[in-house]
Order: sequence, then structure tokens, then C-alpha cells
Amino acid sequence: MTVRDSKLRRAGVSGYNKPKRTPNHPTKSHVVVAKEGDKTKTIRFGQQGVRGAGKNPNSPEQRARRKSFKARHAKNIAKGRMSAAYWADRTKW
Repeated sequence: MTVRDSKLRRAGVSGYNKPKRTPNHPTKSHVVVAKEGDKTKTIRFGQQGVRGAGKNPNSPEQRARRKSFKARHAKNIAKGRMSAAYWADRTKW
């Protein structure tokens, strides 16, 4: 067993860069073990109980929420796979 396998097992995910919901976590809604090159990092992201607007928001309010999230976190989303904002954007928004 390698250190990386134990990271996957501890996070409870099936593989690298595969986000998973964490309904029993007190504050964060998702977890992912991000891997870029030979670096790995366990990232918890998303506020528990809050839904993103989704990929195809129906109402003008949802479209505005989505646009605001992307504008507010644009710099952090651009950091790539090793940032929580990247995974929140990809999974929830």
C-alpha cells in the first residue's frame, strides 16, 4: 500500500480527480483527491446544504448567481485542479 492509495481510501473516492459528495461532513459538500503531475492533494469544497445554479440555470436569478460566482472566483478557478474553486466551478456551477 502506498501513501497515495491511503489518501484515496481516507477521502473515500474511487480515483484521482473524481469528486464525490460528502453528505455527512459538517461543513463541506464534496471532496476530491486532486492530482497534477506527481503532486496530490485532498481538497474539500462547496458549502454544505447550498446548491449551485447548475450548468443550465432556468431563471434570471439563477443565471445571475452563476455569473456572480464565476466572476467572484475567476482568479482562483484559473489556478487549476489544485484549487477548491476549480472543483466547485466544475461540479456545482
